[in-house]
Amino acid sequence: MRIIVTERLILSQLQPEDAPFILELVNEPDWLKYIGDRGVRNLDDARGYIERGPQDMYTRLGYGLYRVELKSDGTAIGLCGLIKRDTLPEVDIGFAFLERHRGQGYAREAAAATLAYARTTLGLRRVLAITSPGNGRSIQLLEKLGFRYQENLLLAGGKDEVRLFALGLS
Repeated sequence: MRIIVTERLILSQLQPEDAPFILELVNEPDWLKYIGDRGVRNLDDARGYIERGPQDMYTRLGYGLYRVELKSDGTAIGLCGLIKRDTLPEVDIGFAFLERHRGQGYAREAAAATLAYARTTLGLRRVLAITSPGNGRSIQLLEKLGFRYQENLLLAGGKDEVRLFALGLS
């Protein structure tokens, strides 16, 4: 199901058939370094990740992480969407792209469209973002989108501090 369409991208709900893409994405070196190992080692694990994560959130909240694909040919290039974590007081934006599709403005385009969707469709007035302190590319993108650093914090159940950013959508 298509959720957001931009000039070059389509953001849609993840489906079990996206398992090969998810398997590749969550095992890329930068995902493992900055987001963490999700224990996804095969297609069954990837389908489980989709069902227990994004699909569960769509059902419970009406939003979640979306598959980002190129409008031109349907190639899956990354994830972008909204997440409600028990450990944060408000919704946060998340994004991750396959290495071969970085540096082309796709993350910024997808994230900006997701923030517009959060404001106009979901009626959110503020969105948070978290990132590893060493993830310079994500920090730079968040700042370009207007997010402002708030504080470093340790999420419940986490072992490493993250940087917390916030953006008002009014």
